[in-house]
Amino acid sequence: MECAAKGRGTRCVGPAIRRCARCGAVAYCSLSHQISHWSDHEQECERLEEQMRDADILNTFPFTFSEEATLQILKEKESRCTFLSKRSIHQRGIWSCECSCGVSNTNHNCPASINCWNLPSTLVPCSDPISSLSKQLSCWKEYYDWRSISLDSPVALLLHWPLTIYYALQLNDSRIRRRDVSKLINIHYLGPDKELIQLAVFGELLALIPDYDVHIDFVGPAIPDCRDGETTHLHSYVRCDDRDCECKDPSETSSGSVVTMRLLKGFYHDRFKDLMKDSFPHLIIAPNAGVAAYPSWMETVELIHGLNTPAVFTDFCEEAAHLAACCLSSATGCKLALPIQLNPFRQPMAVEDTALHVPCYSNCFLFGI
Repeated sequence: MECAAKGRGTRCVGPAIRRCARCGAVAYCSLSHQISHWSDHEQECERLEEQMRDADILNTFPFTFSEEATLQILKEKESRCTFLSKRSIHQRGIWSCECSCGVSNTNHNCPASINCWNLPSTLVPCSDPISSLSKQLSCWKEYYDWRSISLDSPVALLLHWPLTIYYALQLNDSRIRRRDVSKLINIHYLGPDKELIQLAVFGELLALIPDYDVHIDFVGPAIPDCRDGETTHLHSYVRCDDRDCECKDPSETSSGSVVTMRLLKGFYHDRFKDLMKDSFPHLIIAPNAGVAAYPSWMETVELIHGLNTPAVFTDFCEEAAHLAACCLSSATGCKLALPIQLNPFRQPMAVEDTALHVPCYSNCFLFGI
């Protein structure tokens, strides 16, 4: 973690081990840097203190590996690499960018053909659910029970992508139903990154939204030139490692519905005309958006505001969500249509090397306009 006063004139004299006594969320290399930074930190200190009080809630998950994947990583007693290695999935296929060494080695140029969990059938949702949903899912425990998955399974580390879409659709159900949904839901998905080698996990929407076809346009600058315009059709789920599982027979696992995914390189406001040639979105979603960190979002936000379409943003921590919400309100002149709230389907593994000492998780908080 870097000194919060880094770059303010004088050089840092060592590691940032001196934490703010009040909020505990920021750290400094020295007392002099802490004093010089107070004029900036004073405005956020009380807010960060309140966020730190909720740390236990953010770190709470129902899995058998929860402490290992949250507190031990936050305390640097465990790492993402060792967690994945213990389960023999470190840098393997669909898991290859879930740690720091994998991110640097990931080739986003590879096509969307990685379709194996590298785990046994007892730990993954590789076939149709035993029963249809009797009620809306509201937490990971309900999802795992419904899909008959052991709480030892790490698949939530990837399934937070489609489950966050599912939850965003729930939260905006009344607004979406005002439009003509019929049998097709169109989603514009902004700023994909590691999802580009994990596209197969979005096949879980076949089970979550069985009565609809889903079309997702992934739009962002991280999409390689060679994949611009790439289209993939999913009729089944990610496969398990068992040789004799029914998931190896497409006729046994093919759904009557389809998830279609198209990749478009560039910023949303630059590719908007191309998108609108085919469909109008029922939902816009921007996972881990970092709205406050990237000025390029402002033109996109202004465009989205004019569409009057539900748009959901997520971020890694509550402070990032708060700063993003301020930017959204300033750009649109309106309050959030969807207040900042904890995502029950956030990724259950802590983010390493964060800028603050607050717990950070992928898709942790969501909010919308």
